[in-house]
Amino acid sequence: MSEAKTGVYPGTFDPVTCGHMDIIYRAAKVVDELIVGVSANAGKDPLFTLDERLAMMAAEVSGLPEDVAGHVTVKPFDNLLVDFVETQRASVIIRGLRAVSDFEYEFQMAAMNARLNARVETVFLMASDKYQFISSRLVKEIGRLGGDVGQFVSAAVKEKLERQFAGVGGGA
Repeated sequence: MSEAKTGVYPGTFDPVTCGHMDIIYRAAKVVDELIVGVSANAGKDPLFTLDERLAMMAAEVSGLPEDVAGHVTVKPFDNLLVDFVETQRASVIIRGLRAVSDFEYEFQMAAMNARLNARVETVFLMASDKYQFISSRLVKEIGRLGGDVGQFVSAAVKEKLERQFAGVGGGA
């Protein structure tokens, strides 16, 4: 019997998008157990606190089909990704690729992670075509300017974004 394969899908998830959820759903089919690692990443000056992002992600994961959600856990981390992967006894990092522009950065990160811990492999999943253009950064910008983000995030996340931006001017 082979050992269960555990993967980590890391990110800031500020906020979690439909694209993230698509990668989670598909990654959960590739590994036996999937840990969604929500990075504290204060350097990116997140819109939502770590606790808010963890709660949003946990709620989104709980909405996945039971046969998928039962193999996905959500955990915070604030250290090197390869160290987090090691502490979780995982052997795979899952990364989503949207476009060629993602590839260079992700290639460098995968190479660096391999140098830091050769036991960890990085697996890339191409974003589904309907999600290739979605990024948390763009979703926040659209929301900040009063645009409708409903096609990019779940209804619950859309509501949280609207509350976050309530009272914020939508123009120049």
